[in-house]
Amino acid sequence: MEQAVVQKMRTKIARSKYGEVFMVSSFPKFNVEYVTKLLAVFEKEGIITRISKGIYVKAQKTQFGILYPTAAEIVAEVAKRDHAMILPTGETAENMLGFSTQVPMKSCFLTSGTTRDLKLGDRTVTLKYGVPRNFAFKGKLMPILVQALKSIGEKNITEDDCKRVRSLLSETPETATFEHDILLAPVWIRQLIMNSKQQDSDE
Repeated sequence: MEQAVVQKMRTKIARSKYGEVFMVSSFPKFNVEYVTKLLAVFEKEGIITRISKGIYVKAQKTQFGILYPTAAEIVAEVAKRDHAMILPTGETAENMLGFSTQVPMKSCFLTSGTTRDLKLGDRTVTLKYGVPRNFAFKGKLMPILVQALKSIGEKNITEDDCKRVRSLLSETPETATFEHDILLAPVWIRQLIMNSKQQDSDE
């Protein structure tokens, strides 16, 4: 019976795509303690790579080293397994929306789930518990835009940043959710976004 479990787990991992995340919950039909033990064994064999306690990824090995998925891809997989919501914050949000071209070595995401750090080689991905208000937005752009502008800071906003806001709002207007979402933003961000939207309509 145990050998059959080993084979089934090996087969599932072998058939999975690179970047897929594995946890105990990935194998719900089998004994939790046994699956935990086998995941550790598979890591020692180099089949999967441990990125946090109880979390492994099928990383691609190349002549240049281990090739990990992007931080966003890993976090999305972990959130899906945890039935949690996620939201990029800080410099991660800035980079994702084009306010910054520099990819942060330490990516940070808010989560409705458990706070934890994930290690992707020399990169660290932090999942930090966020209050429910952060996840109350209905659109996809607005919550990330709010986080990016918070990270930049009211006193550090440049004309280029304002142009970027106008461009993002023009590309993704989210008219069906805008009125709801704008009320969730801090007052100064609300005013900046409304001004940018007004300027865009005036042009």
